[in-house]
Amino acid sequence: TGMIPDPRWVRIKRPMIMVGGELTLAGLDLVYDDVNKYYEAPFQVKANGGMFLIDDFGRQQVRPRDLLNRWIVPLEKGVDFLTLATGRKIEVPFFVLIVFSTNLDPRDLVDEAFLRRIRHKIEIGDPTYDEFREIFKRVCAAKGIRYDEQALAYLLKEWYINHDRPLRAVHPRDIISQLIDIAVYLNRPPALTKDLIDRACESYFVKL
Repeated sequence: TGMIPDPRWVRIKRPMIMVGGELTLAGLDLVYDDVNKYYEAPFQVKANGGMFLIDDFGRQQVRPRDLLNRWIVPLEKGVDFLTLATGRKIEVPFFVLIVFSTNLDPRDLVDEAFLRRIRHKIEIGDPTYDEFREIFKRVCAAKGIRYDEQALAYLLKEWYINHDRPLRAVHPRDIISQLIDIAVYLNRPPALTKDLIDRACESYFVKL
């Protein structure tokens, strides 16, 4: 268009912050560095304008009820209150999409009243064989391993059908990562060979 863009404006992506079992209530407030004299922003401030994913919800050191209580006012009012080292509280905007992810029964984590505050709930079940194949293909592409349809058929028959094992969406990533580690240890190029698949699955699927 012939217009010179303003260098003060840059295109960015919305932030996405993910935390897991290490999350504590202290991590949701300002952390003051007394030596260098600065504050580190809490997770939800870093995620402002984007998404804050709390993975493995219910496995944190803090109780699920206490964690949800922390979000009641910010979710309803669109503002959060943080505490300075002096004890003074400051108000900051709260424009964050909070996503709770868990493989536990939500009814075991919080009561019905709390579940109502989380309006949108999406159950993600086990993948179908076609979905598993698509996930497997994408993981292979991301890891730089050539996809092999016969190798996947072998994996499914030997380690799922024969063992009556359910498909999990996380399995392709974990199995291929395991396969790569074993190949590197053996000083071999990672590939979907039967022996590497067997080695990876033997160490991944532990009999309990």
